[in-house]
Formats: sequence, structure tokens, C-alpha cells
Amino acid sequence: MAVSVTTLEADDFFITALELVKEAGLMVRNAIKEEKKVETKAGFADLVTETDKSVEKLLIGKLSAKYPYHEFIGEESTADCGKHHFTNAPTWIIDPVDGTTNFVHTFPMVAISVALAINKEVIIGIVYNPIIDLLYTARKGKGAFVNQSILK
Repeated sequence: MAVSVTTLEADDFFITALELVKEAGLMVRNAIKEEKKVETKAGFADLVTETDKSVEKLLIGKLSAKYPYHEFIGEESTADCGKHHFTNAPTWIIDPVDGTTNFVHTFPMVAISVALAINKEVIIGIVYNPIIDLLYTARKGKGAFVNQSILK
């Protein structure tokens, strides 16, 4: 069954996600120069840090508190629990530290990536590199932006 969302609800989803991504960005920016506890997931090149886990916990925790009927696909939590069944329900897709290898080696090309899909269609996308303060956002029907300048 298809899910219906009003413009006001979609605006609220976007504003909330953007605020949380910025909050998570502070965590990443503060942690990049710290010593990191690094684990491997599926293979030697598939790394995960405490920052990955903390950022994902922050994002999912605060989003699920505000939107308890939403579902989540998180890189770290889904990896722990197996595959997620994608439905029409509002579903947040989260990569808490995209570029973990770069993060581990203190290379500034990392990002927090968050998307919201409703009816299996992405309606919001946010990619934020907090190290160089580069923010990409996109919203269905409202355009795509880099640091608030429209992408053409």
C-alpha cells in the first residue's frame, strides 16, 4: 500500500535530517584527528570505527524518536542484522561515515550520507563532508544544491 506524505511533512523530514547531519558532522570533524579503534566487517578493506557506530546511533536514535513509524537501513546496523526488506514505508538509508578508509587515514574526503525513500522512491538526499564543510542536498521537486547554491 502506498504511503502519502504532505509537503509540510516532507519539509519537516528534510529540516530534521539536515540538523542531525550537521550535529553528526561535528562528531566526525572532532574524531578525524583522534586515534581510532578500527575493526573489519566483511573483508580486510571493509573498515568500521567507533565513529561510524556513534554517528549511526545518533542519526537512527533521534530520527526514530521523532518518527517512530519510519524504518531504517544503516550501513553498520544492517551489516550486523543481515538484509533489510525494503517496503513502501518511509525508510531512512544511512551511511554514517562514507569513506571510512579515508577517515582512518585522516584524509579529508569523507561524508555523512542520508537519504529518505517513501514508496521505494528517494525524496530527500543529504551528503555532507564536515571536514571541508561541503554540503550537497536534493529534494524531489525542489532541486539539488551544493552549499545552498543550486546545481544546474
